[in-house]
Amino acid sequence: MDSYLNQNFDLKSKHSSDEALEKWRTVVGFVKNPKRRFRFTANLSKRYEAAAMRRTNQEKLRIAVLVSKAAFQFISGVQPSDYVVPEQVIAAGFQLCADELGSIVEGHDVKKLKFHGGVSGIAEKLSTSTNTGLSSDAALLSKRQEIYGINKFAEPEAKGFWVFVWEALQDMTLMILGACAIVSLVVGIAMEGWPAGAHDGLGIVASILLVVFVTATSDYRQSLQFKDLDKEKKKITIQVTRNDCRQKLSIYDLLPGDIVHLNIGDQVPADGLFVSGFSVLIDESSLTGESEPVVVNDKNPFMLSGTKLQDGSCKMLVTTVGMRTQWGKLMATLSEGGDDETPLQVKLNGVATIIGKVGLFFAVVTFAVMVQGLLRSKLQEGTIWSWSGDEALKLLEFFAVAVTIVVVAVPEGLPLAVTLSLAFAMKKMMNDKALVRHLAACETMGSATGICSDKTGTLTTNRMTVVKSCICMSVKEINSTNKASFCSEIHESAIKLLLQSIFMNTGGEIVTSKDGRREILGTPTETALLEFGLSLGGDPQTERQASKTVKVEPFNSTKKRMGVVLELPGGGLRAHTKGASEIVLAGCDKVIDSNGEVVPLDEKSINHLNATINEFANEALRTLCLAYLELKNGFSSDNAIPVSGYTCLGIVGIKDPVRPGVKESVAICRTAGITVRMVTGDNINTAKAIARECGILTDDGIAIEGPDFREKSQEELLKLIPKIQVIARSSPMDKHTLVKQLRTTFDEVVAVTGDGTNDAPALHEADIGLAMGIAGTEVAKESADVIILDDNFSTILTVAKWGRSVYINIQKFVQFQLTVNIVALIVNFSSACLTGSAPLTAVQLLWVNMIMDTLGALALATEPPTDELMKRAPVGRKGNFISNVMWRNIFGQSFYQLMVIWYLQARGKAMFELDGPDSTLKLNTLIFNSFVFCQHNAADIFTVGPKRGDRVLQHADRCCFEAGPSMKPICLDFVKNIKEALMSLLVM
Repeated sequence: MDSYLNQNFDLKSKHSSDEALEKWRTVVGFVKNPKRRFRFTANLSKRYEAAAMRRTNQEKLRIAVLVSKAAFQFISGVQPSDYVVPEQVIAAGFQLCADELGSIVEGHDVKKLKFHGGVSGIAEKLSTSTNTGLSSDAALLSKRQEIYGINKFAEPEAKGFWVFVWEALQDMTLMILGACAIVSLVVGIAMEGWPAGAHDGLGIVASILLVVFVTATSDYRQSLQFKDLDKEKKKITIQVTRNDCRQKLSIYDLLPGDIVHLNIGDQVPADGLFVSGFSVLIDESSLTGESEPVVVNDKNPFMLSGTKLQDGSCKMLVTTVGMRTQWGKLMATLSEGGDDETPLQVKLNGVATIIGKVGLFFAVVTFAVMVQGLLRSKLQEGTIWSWSGDEALKLLEFFAVAVTIVVVAVPEGLPLAVTLSLAFAMKKMMNDKALVRHLAACETMGSATGICSDKTGTLTTNRMTVVKSCICMSVKEINSTNKASFCSEIHESAIKLLLQSIFMNTGGEIVTSKDGRREILGTPTETALLEFGLSLGGDPQTERQASKTVKVEPFNSTKKRMGVVLELPGGGLRAHTKGASEIVLAGCDKVIDSNGEVVPLDEKSINHLNATINEFANEALRTLCLAYLELKNGFSSDNAIPVSGYTCLGIVGIKDPVRPGVKESVAICRTAGITVRMVTGDNINTAKAIARECGILTDDGIAIEGPDFREKSQEELLKLIPKIQVIARSSPMDKHTLVKQLRTTFDEVVAVTGDGTNDAPALHEADIGLAMGIAGTEVAKESADVIILDDNFSTILTVAKWGRSVYINIQKFVQFQLTVNIVALIVNFSSACLTGSAPLTAVQLLWVNMIMDTLGALALATEPPTDELMKRAPVGRKGNFISNVMWRNIFGQSFYQLMVIWYLQARGKAMFELDGPDSTLKLNTLIFNSFVFCQHNAADIFTVGPKRGDRVLQHADRCCFEAGPSMKPICLDFVKNIKEALMSLLVM
């Protein structure tokens, strides 16, 4: 079976091709209810539609860019437009309608933009300010919303309960049984009258309705869980200016006229126009499929919803929102496409296909055997051409039994049980601060053999403070008591340069919140530096007013530095840079000494500074070097900021404590067979100190720097990678290379953490991408499979535990369902062949089907994880889903149940002293109850294991007590014997 499943139903955990998704759909054979079976699979036709829309967008934008380039040459000859403002828009206080705004940005229409007065003119016509933003007055915002719409895309309406009832009724076998029930009712009432002749027909109808309503209830509740999870996925906030205050706002509350602040890694939340910013590069591939980034500036100010900031930062004026944007239309189509099905869902569809074909064969043979028995009897009696109503009903019953065998044998519940288990796990993980974006991540995480983790924010608290510094060649500790003396001991000119560097060369910002309090926005590193600058008495507003920013190069994890060029009040240009200490220091040839004078950086000074860097790093401090350079007047904003010739201002050491519980979590991972590796941009000594504190770096492990790692040959990597536990000073591609090697060469199942835009390739490459919810950019979150909402490594361990739980729970359910299928098929088939009738009727088999598909799934597929799960080895990439132990349990249980039922069939009447005309009916009832009782105990065994046999016997005692005083002793003795046989079989 495994080879067949791997050949036809093998799917990647993510990024599966359309061909692979199409392949298993074509292989799937007999399906009772396609609407239900394929409810949680991707709608490929909608995906093809979205791909076509992207191609159309790409062509539209290409034409728009060409037209806008041509328009620049004739811009002076712009003629007055024939645009007329609608009265409704004028009445609301605006001078531009939504359609006109949409045509300007989406069409890159330079002429229209010029005619309306450029970006400032558009802002004025939208009754907003590029400095203070919109007013927060509710009435004004409501009026604006009426004219321009909301920033949401159209989604299909949620299905109501009765829709699920209707879909459950689409089961082909249930419809056939319903037709049989109607015929049975008609013939029965005609033969025996009401109500005697209606018992069988009404019994089937009641069973069908019970199955339908229980199934619909389960599916409806499941849909509500997914709806809640979808709401959590869409909680995205953005920084905006309203009422002259910076504040966080949901992207769904944005309106035309809002001023949005975007940084590297952010997704553009609506169509808009560039107001101001530096070095903005836009990735439009999500909208157009075009991988080449687009430069956005004053000359090309058009920004489209759904695109991402690959570099730089800017302010944007929102112009068009929601379904008026191409992104809104694309997302509306994609939302109907759905998520990819998970590998387990596909594999269990394969299992269901195999069993379905076997069941269909057995059903046809069983029907043929029973009909042959009836025909032979009539031939012997010579009544082959004479049929009574009872004989017609018997023939109908045979057909109903055959159809019901198909109902039970085709395990529609198998793939759906995966979805049920995943939905349950996702809901619970949400409570444990892990938001699952893709279903497959739950089950894949259970197979993880390695975790490549960031340091900052994941292993550490991400609450940073400057605790040490080396300014003017003097090393000092920084605390709340010595800050005044710190300033007095350092030359005034050096302090001025330091404050200018801190406040002007930063990706953070100090703003005033709604309640008037000062608030620092930015990364924890930037926040720590800005707090340090404020503690030294610096005034960011004064610094910003004193000089003009000419050029900004934001921090880049490849360059590991950032820079800014300032135009000074007295004339002249000055560049500031900061970044990885050894990299920035290597670009310095001068230093400020203890007298505040600039002196050459000699060997003694270099050794002193390098020793300081190592000292800080060995204390697990993040080190940054700050430097400046006086530029010549010939510098242009089109030029790159120089990387050498700088004067070293100093080095700061930033403390980021290790999170509580990380060391224990790493130890549990090691016990569970999961290797934890740390990949960080920090100094090698800082990385090693943190890794040892976390328990990641062991005596036999290797810590290596990114540049050294990149220089290794493939042969060297094969020997090195199994021992690597830390990569320091890594680039984004180092993480990507490590993950790719682990997956392809060493066949590991790898989870990767990341929070930045540059982590996207590694998150995409990994089996499970884990993005940080607090520090992560939108690009990182979009590339991830799971978002760790509290940025805590311990939460990753929880995700792994839930992943293993899902895998084990589905294995339990598969054992249970296959056991029931095997026993039901063989019992009815063998009885039909030997006696000419089936002991399990259509109504009884429908009841069993309901237990399996719904109640069994709820019981077995939704068990919470235990700590014992993390004491097992991971399944890995090539583990067989149906293991040898599972086959042993399935066949062991099936053998035991068949022995019980066959014994009851052969000796039941004598054993329980049954006689009289209704003895066969009583015996069949006893057989059915024994069959159901066996399934209950099988589920219990698969859930709790052989050690809990006493609990099983307690269930047996209770059932025997209910059997009545005359049969109780026989029943107890009988059940005890079969239980002892069962337990001995399972512990073999």
